Amino acid sequence: MLTTLSRKMLMCLTGLFLSFFLLIHFLGNLQLFLPQEQAHLQFNAYSHFLSGNIVIKIVSYVLYISIALHALDGLIITLKNKKSGGNYQSDRRGRASKWYSRNMGILGTLLLIFLVIHFQNFWYVYKFGTPPLDENGNKDLYILVITVFKEWWYVLIYILSMIALCYHLIHGIYSAIRTLGLYHPKFVKWFKTIGIAYSVIISLGFALMPIYVFFTAN
Repeated sequence: MLTTLSRKMLMCLTGLFLSFFLLIHFLGNLQLFLPQEQAHLQFNAYSHFLSGNIVIKIVSYVLYISIALHALDGLIITLKNKKSGGNYQSDRRGRASKWYSRNMGILGTLLLIFLVIHFQNFWYVYKFGTPPLDENGNKDLYILVITVFKEWWYVLIYILSMIALCYHLIHGIYSAIRTLGLYHPKFVKWFKTIGIAYSVIISLGFALMPIYVFFTAN
């Protein structure tokens, strides 16, 4: 049986790993902003490299496990807090908690639903479907992305999910700092500012990708 502290530490470590993965994923997807012909071949070559690299495959398994553990741990913590009448990771220092810190379970559930949709539309089709090949013989993930991002309803879902991600990251990174014992008066303000900046930049950047494709591809 995991103790409350162990669960918080597990939540912290898996959350930080997922946050780091988001940065790598974000940097790779910036290729979508390149001129269309260049983006088409370069994005597919990048995806092909990732799918065939043994190190990336190992990291991907760590990613899947981290998502499952983070979601399960979050569910357990949320249910325990509801049962005890408390809020999810409530601020025991007496400070007024933000609405998103009180609703991390809801935000996490929305993100999990989005991940299922996102994996089904891209990862599953790329891995187990029969996507077309580009002129270099690589699976044409770029065409899949463009096709999905042409749908206004998916773009809307994506944007709303990125808003949820932003608030989830803001509180998650802040909580991770405290869990790791870095809550020091001299540094906490800087960590918090960096965490907010990171959350906004990553979420806004991801949100702009489907918007850009929608208005340039349609």
